[in-house]
Amino acid sequence: MKKYTLDIRSETGTTVLKKVRVVVITTVMLSFISYWRAAAIVLSDLASSAYYALGIAEKAVGQSAPWFVLFVMIFAYGIRAVYIESSSMFVRGGVYKVVHEALGETAAKFSVSALLFDYLITAPISAVSAGQYIAGLVNSVLASVGYAFRIPPNTTAMLIAVIIELYFWRKNLIGIEESSGKALRIFQITSVLAVVLFVWSIVTIAVRGVSFPPFSVVLSSDALGMLKGVDWLRTVGVVGVLVGLGHSILAVSGEETLAQVYREIEAPKLKNLLKTGMIIFVFALVFTGVNSLFASMIVPPGELLGLYNDNVLSGLAMHLLGSRPVLLGLQAFVVIVGFLILAGAVNTAIIGANSVLNRVAEDGVLHAWFRKPHDKYGTTYRIIHTLALLQIFIIIVTRGDVFALGEAYAFGVVWSFVMKAYSMIVLRYKKTLHREWRVPINITVGSLEIPVGLGSVFTVLLLLGIVNLFTKPYATVWGIGFTIALYVAFGVSERANKKLIAAREPGLEKFNVHGEDQLTVEAIGCKHERRKLVAASAPNRLYQLQKCLQESDSETTDIIVMHAKILADKENATVDDSITADQDQLLTEVIKVAEKEGKTVLPIVVPTNNALYAVAQTAAQLGVEEIFLGVSQRYPADYLIEQFAIYWGMVQSDGDKHVVLRTVDARREVRQEL
Repeated sequence: MKKYTLDIRSETGTTVLKKVRVVVITTVMLSFISYWRAAAIVLSDLASSAYYALGIAEKAVGQSAPWFVLFVMIFAYGIRAVYIESSSMFVRGGVYKVVHEALGETAAKFSVSALLFDYLITAPISAVSAGQYIAGLVNSVLASVGYAFRIPPNTTAMLIAVIIELYFWRKNLIGIEESSGKALRIFQITSVLAVVLFVWSIVTIAVRGVSFPPFSVVLSSDALGMLKGVDWLRTVGVVGVLVGLGHSILAVSGEETLAQVYREIEAPKLKNLLKTGMIIFVFALVFTGVNSLFASMIVPPGELLGLYNDNVLSGLAMHLLGSRPVLLGLQAFVVIVGFLILAGAVNTAIIGANSVLNRVAEDGVLHAWFRKPHDKYGTTYRIIHTLALLQIFIIIVTRGDVFALGEAYAFGVVWSFVMKAYSMIVLRYKKTLHREWRVPINITVGSLEIPVGLGSVFTVLLLLGIVNLFTKPYATVWGIGFTIALYVAFGVSERANKKLIAAREPGLEKFNVHGEDQLTVEAIGCKHERRKLVAASAPNRLYQLQKCLQESDSETTDIIVMHAKILADKENATVDDSITADQDQLLTEVIKVAEKEGKTVLPIVVPTNNALYAVAQTAAQLGVEEIFLGVSQRYPADYLIEQFAIYWGMVQSDGDKHVVLRTVDARREVRQEL
């Protein structure tokens, strides 16, 4: 009987020096995180607005501002529902993907440009606000010990913001698992502060008997922006309400990050996404909405709009029930936590923007140069470098002005929401396929479904977007300017990328590929004692991979996906560590299936002159407990089992190794223990 090996021999019978026995594939961001970590990443942005949202809203509408912030935090549940539905349809279901599917490429480019403006402002405003809290604490301490000297808040905030940016630049370069761990620690510490402030505020209100802030809207001279010369608008109640909401909508920035991080949420993905959404809703409602209301009730109006406008929670801490030394200690705790969570928003902004640009690059819009994985970490380091440098530039240009950043911030927030919600309405009729989850409140009239909930969210967002266009000239000018500039940049990049697009199908993953001369568990990156092997050959037939992923726990089991690279000339082939375009497509589909299930895989390519023998030898060398094979008309299950049994006996010297062989297709599975 002929024995198949992985050796390659020349015509003279001498062994050719091989460069590689196994090609190990690594990809960008194929690591998965828990729903707690996912919530922590989103809340690093969303909850950070508790530190500055009320101050910005108060400058526009006066003492009624906390009611608008509170309403926006409740309304955020509807916005979040839109993102959950889109993620249930597309694993990579951010604004670009959804708008592209619904409205086409041009609208997608504009919407993602507005979203990137949001992300580029998120980091500066959060980092600068963190610096403002530090400066405020230092000045409070100086005042308490009798020193007249004060540090300049804006300059101090700017310097601190740059340091924060540099720190999270490095963490995102290492990867999302590293950065999500930092976000989780920040979230845990912030939860302690949230409980302390909530309970302490309730006690203070009960003892002092303070009253609720007024509901009446008093628009400032600048609140109407380009419409401030139209006096009669001040008398129309609905205008005041929309202006108040428009100046408060930045409190819910961070929702898009939920869609971006969905790719990394572990199995079961949709259930964990729903848990993530509920954690975000409850925490943000209490920490941002309720604390804003408490601050307005407890802090004197003059101090809230003046001394503590840029550090609202510090003002709340200093006016609670207790002695000054105790309250100064509480303020220090607020500032430390604020520094952490606001700094964490920088992390979130980089993660979100990086994910968005990766999606754009997959369609060939962003030049492939940006997607090159880092040799060590596998991250798209060139995109991360670009984002961090732009954010640092914005910090320096604005010189630590929180209000100016906040005004610009709102443009990207609201218009990315508007485009997302409208696109989801279009997709309800354009793609009538089954959805795992829908935005609630849907009425069916005959064969027509009316998405009442989704339509209501869109209507409110559209009104706020229109109001913001006219009432925030700073945001309108800079937001539209940046959106157009980025749209043009995408067009130029896409043209430069045309040759690469023609040579390589858009949407394929970028892989790091390296060869190993020994096929061992260490060489391919196994981490667990239990191992399963999945043989993959065709991108449109990966039922065996789906089955393996659905049944396996990636916390205890390594899932190795092997593709046999059949050598064209088994006598004179050069075995190297490259992969072909077909293998690139196959491995991309493998990654997509793994992402959908939320589980990690280890892809490898094994050069061979006999695929089934290579599967048997690989399984034996790696000590796997189960092998999953696909079935085709050419190779039915019975034939595969019979042939594999022969090869399995050949690769064992002692014959005492046991393995479970499972052949899987779309309709059935055959299991055999060998």
